[in-house]
This record gives sequence, C-alpha cells and structure tokens, in this order.
Amino acid sequence: MGDLAAATNNQSSLLDMASLLDAVDGSLIGDGFDSSSFCFTSVVTDSRNVVKGSLFVPLIGTQQNGHKYIPSALEKGASVVFVQKCAFKSDPETFENYSIQNPAVAFILVKDCMKALQDAARAYVEKFPDLIRISVTGSSGKTTTKEILASIMKQKYNIVCNKGNLNSETGLPLSCFEIRPEHQMAILEMGMNRKNEIKEIASVFKPQHAIITNIGRAHIGILKTRKNIAREKKNVFNYIKKDGFAVIPYADDFVKFLGRGVKGKKIYYGFDCLGDEVKLLEDRGIFGTDFEVCGKKMNIALPGKYNFLNALSCVKLAVALGVDADSIKKGVEEVKALGGRSHIIKGYYTILEDCYNANPDSMEKVLELSSGLTGFKNKIFVLGSMLELGTLSEEAHKKAGQLALQGGANLIAFVGKDMRAGYDEAVKLSCGNENLRLEYFENHDDESIKHIADLVKGFACEGDLILLKGSNGIGLSRLVPLLEKEDSGV
Repeated sequence: MGDLAAATNNQSSLLDMASLLDAVDGSLIGDGFDSSSFCFTSVVTDSRNVVKGSLFVPLIGTQQNGHKYIPSALEKGASVVFVQKCAFKSDPETFENYSIQNPAVAFILVKDCMKALQDAARAYVEKFPDLIRISVTGSSGKTTTKEILASIMKQKYNIVCNKGNLNSETGLPLSCFEIRPEHQMAILEMGMNRKNEIKEIASVFKPQHAIITNIGRAHIGILKTRKNIAREKKNVFNYIKKDGFAVIPYADDFVKFLGRGVKGKKIYYGFDCLGDEVKLLEDRGIFGTDFEVCGKKMNIALPGKYNFLNALSCVKLAVALGVDADSIKKGVEEVKALGGRSHIIKGYYTILEDCYNANPDSMEKVLELSSGLTGFKNKIFVLGSMLELGTLSEEAHKKAGQLALQGGANLIAFVGKDMRAGYDEAVKLSCGNENLRLEYFENHDDESIKHIADLVKGFACEGDLILLKGSNGIGLSRLVPLLEKEDSGV
C-alpha cells in the first residue's frame, strides 16, 4: 500500500486525523497504522465512486449494508474507512484482519456511520469561517432555485453548490466536502424524506442565509400535515443571525409561521411583494418571463409563474447581498432548464418535460401553465402518478384529473396505478366530450412507455404541445427520445 500513502501525502487531507477522530468520537482499529501517512482527499458512501485517497463511509440501510463493500473500496484506493460498532461487534476478526492487511489505511470505529459522516462534514465546514453559506429548501422548486441563485452569485463570487440534488442526510454532508479554500460562497439545497432531516442537516452546514420556496404537499404521506412540513422546512432558518437573511414566500399560507422567531432580516417575495427594485413586465409563456431589476430589463427563460417566483426569491437575496443589476441580469439570463424540470424541447413537437418529480403543488402549477399556453393546434398531456402521498393519494390524483380537464387538452394519458383516480375523475367530469380523448395505462414499464409514445405520435401533428409530468419513479422521461424521433420522420 506504499503507493497509496505516496498518492495521498502529495495532497493536503481534508481533515487531519486528530480533528476527524474528535469530530466523530472515533477510535482506530488495530495499532499498526502510521498516523504520519493519514490523508483523505474525498468522501464517498458508494464504493463504486471510491478513488485513491477516499474516505469510505459504509452506510447501513434497510436494503444494504455498506460494510460488505469495504474490500472493493480498499481495492480502489480508499485511505480511510469508517466501521460502525454494531458491524464490528458482529465480526471483529474480519475488521481486524482488514487493518493488519492494509497498514496504510486508517480504519475508524464509530457508533453510527451516518452520524459520523454528518459530524465530520460539520467539522470540515467550520474550517472556513469566512465562507458565505446559503441554503434553499421548500416542497418544490428547490433545485431550480438553487441553480438560478448559483448562476447569479457566480458573477460576483467563487461558488460551490450541490451537484444535482445531493441534498439529503447523506447528500448534503457529501456536498460539504466539495468546499475548497478558494470558494467564497457555498449554496446548498436541503431536502427531506423524514421528520427532523432538515434540522439535522442544517446543523451540519449552518446556513447564514436561506430561501424557502413554498410549503406544499410533497412527502405529506410521511409528515402527515402541511403544518408539520412547514415546521420541518423552517429549521433551515435556525442558524441565521441578526445580519443574515431569511427569504420567505409572501403568498404562502404559512408565511407568518415561517417568519416567526427568525433572528435575521426577513425578505418577503411574491407577485404582491415585488418590492421597489423589481418590476414585472410580461409573461411570455414557454419563453419565460420578462422583468426589470433596478431598471435593468431581463428574461428568465424558464416558463411559468412559479419559475418567475423562484427567480424572484434569488433576485431579492442577491440585491440584499449587494449584487449589482448587471450581474443579476447576466446570471438570470444564463439559466437553462435542468433535465426533467420545466424543460422545453423544440422540434417536430414542442415538448414540456417536467417529470423529474411531482407532487400536488407542482402538478397544479404545470397544468396551470399549460392551460395558458396558446398557438397550438393540439395539446397533449401525459400525466404520471405522484408518489409518496400516502392516504392523500386518491384525493390528490382526483384533483389532478379535474385540473387536467381545464387545460384545453385534446388527449390526456394517465399513467400509473395511483393515476387511475385521476383518469376516473376525468371520465366522470368530461361528460362524453367528443373533442377530448382520455386514455389510461396502469403500467409504466418500457413496453408501456412505447405504447404511450405510439398513441401520442398517432394523434399529434407537427408543432403540437406535449406535456410530460409525473414522479421520477414513473419514468416519463423515457418518452422524450421516442417522441424526438419524429424530427427525422421516423
């Protein structure tokens, strides 16, 4: 393992051994490790992503125990490995042998690998006291808002932000380890799938400023009520001090609750709360929204009122942090749609791909947007199930069926078992409308997706609007390449 020691010692360790052991309340397994060779330059929880010098954190979940991948991590060059106490106690000989056979690797015994990952990330963030720390959370629009804010802020600062949506109890601490000394600002999105998750990861990153996009019904099957969701999202403000900014959606019915007890300065945003610096000019449909900031005209290319509000939250925070209007304009106009999120694909058809995720609020917003779009001979909606809604699923899908009927579509295809309620509601309310075709597909395997594509292509004309909306688990994005083939006449 001499090559590993040489490779890691050429770079500075993200944390020294004493700091890491102290942060995670850990101890070394075995006594053969040479502490002078201690170094790790990246942190991973997936053994497939291990490179030379990685700290490998083997998480224990409901389906997998990451400890069985330690040999693979060692083979790829892991220089530090966490070992959870319960795994060690069940088979101490194996882990002691790992230590003997790999003397250049530090095996650190911790009580819980997930907590140790978070504690290590917290200690790492504390190495950068001058770093400006901003977080974004909310029921929908988090990733888009983070990307808009990053595009604006990079005009003034050297920034780092989550890759994709690495925003969870594991994703956020992994994102923290992407911070480097040259970075002036970190913008990290925070998501949740359980109670207290935002509270935990906020304690890792401790944002000085934060944006909440909205309080909707995503994950309501887990947290039961929107009040519980609001209570959880509000934890993103826990570490904001008097000179920090809490950016709050003005039209949200939890607006007063979100602002209550915030120690920093509260910035409200919304159509009725534009402020003196912002003027709304024109909603341009699929071409986004024109608006002014401090007299400077700009366009956010992402369609929909909801995306303007996402941009508005970023603009208001940028103004508060002293970013000039020219930089804001450049940042806003450099924003491009992320795959699966309000993504307009212009070709033989006009495809509005918004199927990275779905909940009742985002479904309502995109159907409202599609309803207002004009200039198309036909509108075709392909709507997939919204997952993780629990006992509220049937009612939410019925509402989706109602809203879909109001969108002016000529063909609506409902996809997934949960969407059966939406289809049945649409059939009941359509009253035999001869200008509207309704179809239902229970399954969403590859063969079903092909049948849906054939249905759409058999119905649609060149230039028609096709909306794809559903949870990522339904996989409606697989329709895009099948529909794009029409460009070549296939």
